[in-house]
Amino acid sequence: MKVGKVMLPAAMENCYLAINEDTKECIIIDPGSAAERVKSAVAQTGTKPVAVLLTHGHFDHAGEAATIADEYGIKIYAHEACADELKNPVINLSGDMYGSSEAYRADIFLKDDEEIELAGLKVKCLFTPGHTPGGCCYYFEKEGIVFTGDTLFCGSVGRTDFPGGSMSQLVGSIKSKLMTLDDDTICYPGHNEPTTISEERLYNPYLG
Repeated sequence: MKVGKVMLPAAMENCYLAINEDTKECIIIDPGSAAERVKSAVAQTGTKPVAVLLTHGHFDHAGEAATIADEYGIKIYAHEACADELKNPVINLSGDMYGSSEAYRADIFLKDDEEIELAGLKVKCLFTPGHTPGGCCYYFEKEGIVFTGDTLFCGSVGRTDFPGGSMSQLVGSIKSKLMTLDDDTICYPGHNEPTTISEERLYNPYLG
């Protein structure tokens, strides 16, 4: 699997393309803004999108998911606990941060530890609430890659001062769901640069 990154402007968030170079298909993760930029990045890969995955419901991660999904005729996936935050502008922050109150959607809701196959790749949904009530990460075990959204960052963790946030819950989620992964697992976060599980286990000040 090859990972492509598209920096998007709403909050300098990372949108990712998980690319299967054998099937020439891709999965789009967190297309939060600038749909045209996302579509341009997809076109440059020469791949066919098969799904949108959302790590949580905040505007900068979910804001253009419907536009992208409708463009390619594909489904939007999220954890089942994400349903309320997608629909609620207070929790998805679209009113306060984006200037207009909006409701977002997912088409298929996943359970904790549910594994699905997309683009010829197996991906597991890891429920990691704390940044938001419905936050999750997407783990590609065979490839040794996890997309952590705003749960885990390089040297930090997601904010918990937004509606529905909880620092104790977030740290608990990271320890139980992410710190149990193999040391060399590469983490692709929703903001800033990639890291690894071993680096965060050793040096992340929130996980001591």
